[in-house]
Amino acid sequence: MSMQALVLNQYNGPLERVTLPIPEPARGQVLVRINASGLNPLDTKIRVGNAAHACHPLPLVLGIDLAGVVVAVGADVTAFRTGDEVYGMTGGVGGIQGSLAQYAAVDAQLLAHKPSSLSMREAAALPLAFITSYSGIVERAHLRAGQTVLVQGGAGGVGHVSVQLARALGARVFATASARDHDVVARFGATPIDYSARSVEQYVDELTNGEGFDLVVDTVGGAALDASFAAVRHFGHVVSALGWGTHALAPLSFREATYSGVFTLYPLLTGKNRAHHGEMLEEATRLAEQGKLAPRVDPRRFDLASAERAYDAITQRTARGKIVVEID
Repeated sequence: MSMQALVLNQYNGPLERVTLPIPEPARGQVLVRINASGLNPLDTKIRVGNAAHACHPLPLVLGIDLAGVVVAVGADVTAFRTGDEVYGMTGGVGGIQGSLAQYAAVDAQLLAHKPSSLSMREAAALPLAFITSYSGIVERAHLRAGQTVLVQGGAGGVGHVSVQLARALGARVFATASARDHDVVARFGATPIDYSARSVEQYVDELTNGEGFDLVVDTVGGAALDASFAAVRHFGHVVSALGWGTHALAPLSFREATYSGVFTLYPLLTGKNRAHHGEMLEEATRLAEQGKLAPRVDPRRFDLASAERAYDAITQRTARGKIVVEID
């Protein structure tokens, strides 16, 4: 039995459609017929060879997130059975086959049951974004109801999910965004902040009476992380999934605030704590089915034949929501 997949044979090269054997699920794995592959900015970095931390050797099948249907179950798997609709952050790094293929043999611990309220396209847009958000907001920062949260980049892939998660936990949420995305941020329940029109000091004074925010979630990195250190309140917390580069810690120290980094790929790359990824996504399923979580998906439709254009939408910054490739 064979399947169609997109293979990258050289970094920054074309995605070549090839025929590969359908993998057999090993012990602890399930075979998933993939309906949709969610793309992330990280996928584009891996493709051009600029993500050494993802360690994905050539030739490779890209695609970190997926949604699909279980069609076979390996030994020792009890949480899923044939016919279950599932989703997860399952490959595309560390030498693990990604989701730009018709099938994948997936570690069952990485999966969760797909929300019945979401389509396959919508479900495929969630895993990396939700796991990153949940890891930072819940597990690092221990956000409590009534606290104030600032999300840097509130209309982005991780950002708009972070806004919804913080709102679901009872926080008062603010988010930086470009002027064109203010309605998006507001629709998800945050007060928009035009970072190009107001300085950090100005919006901290206007929105928090100069106190700062209890939690700042940085989804942008670089200058936005520096701004986060200046926006957090005394004894507050900053969490970032993009803590690269060199940053001055004095603003953070003067506020006696704390910082956490999130490295979402760790379980995929090391094999450790994978079950927790599945557990976090089951929480995402619960929130989605309660109407508290929904992804913003770009309306354009892509498939294996047009996947190159899907990558272009990310690299050329034309995406208006998460980019999803439907697997034909």
